[in-house]
Amino acid sequence: MRFNFALKTMLFVAIATSVVSCNKSKDYKDNSRATGWRLDGRDGSMKYQTDYKGQETGPGLVFVEGGTFTMGRVQDDVMHDWNNTPTQQHVQSFYMDETEVTNRMYLQYLDWLKFTFPPTEKKYANIYKGALPDTLVWRNRLGYNETMTNNYLRHPAYQNYPVVGVNWIQATEFSKWRTDRVNELQLEQKGYLEDGAKYGADAENTFNTETYINAPSKVYGGNDSLSKGRNNERLTQVIKEDTVHNFVQRKDGVLLPAYRLPTEAEWEYAALGLSGIREYNQYRGRKKYPWDGQYTRQGGRKKRGDQLANFKQGNGDYGGIAGWSDDGADITAEIKTYPPNDFGLYDMAGNVAEWVADVYRPIIDNEFNDFNYFRGNVYTKNAINKDGTVKIVTSDSIVFDTLSNGSIIARTLPGQIKQEAVNTEDTYLRTQFSESDNRDFRDGDRASSRGYMNNSSEAKRMYNSPEHSVTAVKDSTGTSQGLDRQYDTNSNRTTLIDNEVRVFKGGSWRDRAYFLDPAQRRYFPQDMATDYIGFRNAMSRVGSKSQKGKRARD
Repeated sequence: MRFNFALKTMLFVAIATSVVSCNKSKDYKDNSRATGWRLDGRDGSMKYQTDYKGQETGPGLVFVEGGTFTMGRVQDDVMHDWNNTPTQQHVQSFYMDETEVTNRMYLQYLDWLKFTFPPTEKKYANIYKGALPDTLVWRNRLGYNETMTNNYLRHPAYQNYPVVGVNWIQATEFSKWRTDRVNELQLEQKGYLEDGAKYGADAENTFNTETYINAPSKVYGGNDSLSKGRNNERLTQVIKEDTVHNFVQRKDGVLLPAYRLPTEAEWEYAALGLSGIREYNQYRGRKKYPWDGQYTRQGGRKKRGDQLANFKQGNGDYGGIAGWSDDGADITAEIKTYPPNDFGLYDMAGNVAEWVADVYRPIIDNEFNDFNYFRGNVYTKNAINKDGTVKIVTSDSIVFDTLSNGSIIARTLPGQIKQEAVNTEDTYLRTQFSESDNRDFRDGDRASSRGYMNNSSEAKRMYNSPEHSVTAVKDSTGTSQGLDRQYDTNSNRTTLIDNEVRVFKGGSWRDRAYFLDPAQRRYFPQDMATDYIGFRNAMSRVGSKSQKGKRARD
């Protein structure tokens, strides 16, 4: 009897000790290791995210674990381009759109712009108009393509087809819009924004992620009922528990990093899907396409002979003979028509080629950098008022960009923070960069260029590309009188390469199999569009390289 009592007593003490130990462990986690202070934001204490579970995967994205790979040509250079010499590069983990951006996705962007910035109002007219894809890219002087011209973008039959006719600038602006809409929903679901706030904003009250982080009281034009959600019961409870933290901050891990165009290195790494041919710490052989093997048709028993991508198979052959052997598409194909690669990404070869973020140069300068390689950095900083607050773009300070073809595109929207170039004072004694615009660095800037000589023996810039000029003409009252287009007719121009041309990757429905190789790289003016270039978004990974930690070899 006494033995049972003693055993029960010991068991009770053990359980109590365990509970106390767990509580101490929990308190230790929630308290500062530096000061011992509380970190939960209650009773006036500071608040930090102590139980962060890791970055959420944004809508439409697939995780791509980064690593080292050989970027560039792995097959013979039959075109003699000499612009994709193999280099070893390392990319950090990131996220990539599972599919190309579709017509339906882009139409949501257009409809939001049309609702928020009514084109019937003169000062907003160019915002919606400048975002419209160029549907005339389908026209051919010796072909009848009016069906696509009139229907491809908006008809529901094409809603899940990749959007085309979008230039690089438009793709970049879509990415900014997508970032804000996703984070706006994140904040609404967490109770920091009023339910339905995303539907109630107008031209002067739009949500911007960076504005929310830097000046949350100015979001939605300073409309507290939207930004603080005073009528939201969930947020009211949060405010009661957290006396100093009424707005989400970057340190909370709620807001996702920006959607953006992938870098060329990221795109090529993701397209190759090398994870499927890994052997210990090396890759078994080399891959010519996003799938295994040297051929474009499936070799499996059930689907033997089926094409693995949508591309041009020969002169006048865009899909094959009608029937079982046809590839199912003559122009673009609906997303997910063909199998994904080893990362779970669809159409990384064929269907449409895709814009990437990089400015084009013939070589990849891996001697200077082989980590997250990217050419195209233009560093800016937030513009600051005299009172120390950030400058917010209003409907009267929207920045429009007049493209070389005369199109006008809005580069800033109301609610965003005005940006300005980094100056020499900002870069004083910095060793890693000295200028705001680094697109020419080591290939086009004064330090790297010998230049070319004209008849007057005057040294010029490295790339002798055309210099077009398009300016808006206004009368004395400031009323627009149209555009003055001055096209460069100089017959001595020797190249199209400049800082306004961007790389696009991957073959398309118009290309032969040669361009399905992810290593192939071509360029196109950033303000022009075609019927065979689309895009997909990427997002940086913050935190751990792997989603699940290091794991055993399969």
